[in-house]
Amino acid sequence: MTKRMPVVFVGHGSPMMALEDTEITRTIHAVGERIARDFGRPKAILAVSAHWFVPGTFVQSAPEPKQVYDMYGFPQELYQVKYSVKGDASLTHRVEELLGSRVSVNDEWGIDHGTWTVLVHMFPEADIPVVQLSVSRGLSPQESYELGRELTALRDEGVLILGSGNVVHNLMRVQWENPNGTVETESFNDYIRDAVLEGDAEKVANFRSHPNARYAVPTPDHFLPLLYIMGAADGDRAEAFNDTCTMGALAMTGFIFGGNEE
Repeated sequence: MTKRMPVVFVGHGSPMMALEDTEITRTIHAVGERIARDFGRPKAILAVSAHWFVPGTFVQSAPEPKQVYDMYGFPQELYQVKYSVKGDASLTHRVEELLGSRVSVNDEWGIDHGTWTVLVHMFPEADIPVVQLSVSRGLSPQESYELGRELTALRDEGVLILGSGNVVHNLMRVQWENPNGTVETESFNDYIRDAVLEGDAEKVANFRSHPNARYAVPTPDHFLPLLYIMGAADGDRAEAFNDTCTMGALAMTGFIFGGNEE
């Protein structure tokens, strides 16, 4: 019997992470090695990226999805990073089966930097098929969680469900020379981290009750992938990694759910 795959949420931060060799990127690499060692190499990856934030739920079907360089003003070296992967028609069909009329196929997008800047470290060989699922701006946090729950069965089929975003993401408040987080960022990150580790999905879904929520989550695009992943976790215990804040208003905190299951 194949072990049930864990699910992972990664804080992806700046796109420059793709070129970096830091404690954060080394930890992301170690998470990939741990998954392959303890659960087997994923058959495919279903990626839920904050950067495909659209009015609807869409899944990709392209046999060779394009790599999207959806960032501007960075060094040319970043635009030369290649992470060329295959799609997976069987995974696309399974997502359609599981979500029914709530999902449509859309290949106008591709593998964006919310996905490839993470995977270039987690699975650098780029030999695992990747299919992206959009983050729907039409879903509430609770509905995002419930949609994630509908995807749980994929874990028993060798699929790794990966969410990419940030617990705190406020580009208007970024302090480029600040290696740490502001008081507001640290407070909100700690609150959400503790709620996730306690398995309190309701508290995470009701994140706007926190006094620093407007500062930490001015728009929901980077936060909602965490709720998709908590839904797919199906109550499995979480473990935090890269629990750190940077540039004033970014939290890099990630979670692996079910990482110690037998």
